[in-house]
Amino acid sequence: MRTLARLTGAKTVANTALRWIPLFLPTLEGAFGATTRQMTTVLGVGELAGLSTIASGARLDQGRERAVLVSSLGLVAASSIIALGGTLTTFAMSFFVLVLGVANYTVAGQAWISHRVSYRQRARSLGLFETSWAIALLVGAPLVALLITLTGWRGPFVALAIASACGALVVARALPAQRRGPDEIDFVQASEGSAHIDTARASITTTAWLVMIGSAATAMAGLSVFVVSGTWLDDAFGVSTGGIGVIAVGFGLVELAASLTSAGVADDVGKLRSTIAGLVLLLLGLGVMMLADGRLPVGIGGLLIFLLGFEFAFVTSLSLVSEAMPDARGTTLAVSNAVGTIARAGGAILSGWLFSTHGIAGTASLSATSAVAAALVLVLSRRIGRKVTPMASATI
Repeated sequence: MRTLARLTGAKTVANTALRWIPLFLPTLEGAFGATTRQMTTVLGVGELAGLSTIASGARLDQGRERAVLVSSLGLVAASSIIALGGTLTTFAMSFFVLVLGVANYTVAGQAWISHRVSYRQRARSLGLFETSWAIALLVGAPLVALLITLTGWRGPFVALAIASACGALVVARALPAQRRGPDEIDFVQASEGSAHIDTARASITTTAWLVMIGSAATAMAGLSVFVVSGTWLDDAFGVSTGGIGVIAVGFGLVELAASLTSAGVADDVGKLRSTIAGLVLLLLGLGVMMLADGRLPVGIGGLLIFLLGFEFAFVTSLSLVSEAMPDARGTTLAVSNAVGTIARAGGAILSGWLFSTHGIAGTASLSATSAVAAALVLVLSRRIGRKVTPMASATI
């Protein structure tokens, strides 16, 4: 549990480096002399760096999580330094490196947990690990707002570069330097009744692809709204930088509640059922946002409901992905992140264009379509899994 706490703490730093940017997009637009469309395009293209996790899958299944975790935090620190260049070009380079680091750290952490925790209790451990997303808003966003107010837009980049470097040292000390032994590699597989196979030769099954696509579509539904949330709050309600920092605390509390709820109930209620319930709540939140009509409390309320549903659905879906192919968990999580990368990149770019031309209604339509698609694909994965083997239905 102590190691999980340290991994989660370092992930909170990495997630803060990623999550503060969409919320304070208006500030960065002014700093880099860019438009909302240009910035969301940079965010979308930068998300493609997540494709790099495909190359990490085999290393993670071989027990090299420590090397990936530490080097990823180094990339997060480097990204903040690059951003200090102060141009749209250096920001684009910075964001690409940032996603490279955050994506690989996330997958490595999920693989470390999945290789050591039985599927029956895995939603609890993954849920705790993913509370880092919420804490990044709850604690990180207000600190970023304070730093911007006191030191300007460069302040958060400097602070996060230092914090990421410290996080790398903490993780390096928390995990053993050696690779995982054969007995540890086989432990979770044996506990689930699956035999060890050569992961390098394993082919991803149809069921696994569907689970990965469902999780990716869930991510797209969430990010497409989140990337324009700060701009929407500014344009529609005139919320200031400090105000966004305060609102972000509410977002963080809601997401923390969602992650903890997933950790507490998903294992018992059922991971697929829980994911679908989260997607329904996400759609409800979108509906409330559409009714805001200039009323800030209604708009914020809709966003809170939306984030509650999204975080609960996405965090729970990670458990489904982790067991879609029990004999190659690291590979599956890595490929799933790559699939999610494409979905998130497309969602960020399309969201910016839709927001520029149709306002929040255009972005909400994209998010709703993605959420419905995610639910349909995940249900289909369960049905196909049952036809293939009775064991498959038990693991998804």
